Amino acid sequence: LNNQYGEALAAAGLVLSGVSHDEALVEVVELPEHPWFMGCQFHPEFTSNPRDGHPLFASYITAALQYAGGSE
Repeated sequence: LNNQYGEALAAAGLVLSGVSHDEALVEVVELPEHPWFMGCQFHPEFTSNPRDGHPLFASYITAALQYAGGSE
C-alpha cells in the first residue's frame, strides 16, 4: 500500500496495522466495523502446512463458519 494514501484510508475507517521492516510500506490493513476484513501484502501461506495453518486462515474459516451459522 502506498503510504501516500495512509491518512485518507485511516480517515475512511481502515486501520493500518502492519508495516514493512523499513516502515516504507503498509502491509496489513483491517476494517474494524466488518466482522472479518483484513488485507495483507505478504504471503501467510508460505508459513503454513496442512497440519499447521497460518492463524489468518484459521481465523477466516472460523468467521465464515460463524457467519454461515448465523452467529455473527
